[in-house]
Amino acid sequence: MYYPGTLPETQAVKEFFYKHRNIAGAQSYHNYGGMILRGPGAAQDDKYYSRKDVQVYDALGKTGERMLPGYNYIVIHKDLYTVFGGEIDFFALTRGIYTFSNELMTTYKLFNEKSPSSGFGRNDEYYEFDKLLLFGDAYVPWKEFDHPQFGKIEIGGAKKNYTRNHPGFLLLEDAHRNAAFTIFHAYHTPKLEFVDVSTKSLGDGLTEVVATVWNSRIIPTHSDHDVKYAVNRPDYIRLEGAEVITGMRILDKDFNVTVEQKYKPYQIEIPTIDGMSEVRVKWIVKGNPKNAKIVVDSEKGGYLERKL
Repeated sequence: MYYPGTLPETQAVKEFFYKHRNIAGAQSYHNYGGMILRGPGAAQDDKYYSRKDVQVYDALGKTGERMLPGYNYIVIHKDLYTVFGGEIDFFALTRGIYTFSNELMTTYKLFNEKSPSSGFGRNDEYYEFDKLLLFGDAYVPWKEFDHPQFGKIEIGGAKKNYTRNHPGFLLLEDAHRNAAFTIFHAYHTPKLEFVDVSTKSLGDGLTEVVATVWNSRIIPTHSDHDVKYAVNRPDYIRLEGAEVITGMRILDKDFNVTVEQKYKPYQIEIPTIDGMSEVRVKWIVKGNPKNAKIVVDSEKGGYLERKL
């Protein structure tokens, strides 16, 4: 008996993901059925997929449906079957990574119409497609064969690259569309940038420094699951090269609602920077911090700095 992650191949995958903590998205490919799958694999794990995380999956997966005609964006345990110990749940629930698995090829692609058999096709569809578009190349005619163990049998039928796999001329388009969806997913991994940095004299030799950092992509720097279970360390926004008296995160700039960073005030800890959202931080420093710089250090959002 083998337990999850004990085989050399799966162990190598696990070790790679544990060593590369910057991975924010993952996809794998399988066949067959025309599906964009997300977790959880089992109903009892639904509680680990928060509404906030599902919104991110939906934004990506529903766009994927448009990019991949005939494919359906679905949840494994609800719309397919129960899976325990799958790759999707490992990435999503132990590493906080937004993960999909694409089931390649669907009978929709045969005649560009939905099959009444929910994507898995009927023999008559395959025979008709072979006759009209493959000119009989997909099947080997049945013939009698004298088998040394079973006696007279018949051999023939569909070739190994038919039914579950793409007929040759359909592969190029479907591969392109799936690659484009993967690139779309990768594009929306966190991308951080400074929106605004300002300084203001407070008198008595003190200066206020305020910085706003924006995530211009859909995926946050930490999934909600990651934040709840502390999978990755927080994001850091640091002020270097200045004597910091106090540092804080600004929760509401209009009403001046802040949370003070009591430990290491120069380095403010941010649990996550949500997709298409900003965070704002503030420091009070001694003197003029003209030679200081602000650093954003995020495992999944990258590293950037800006001099004052």
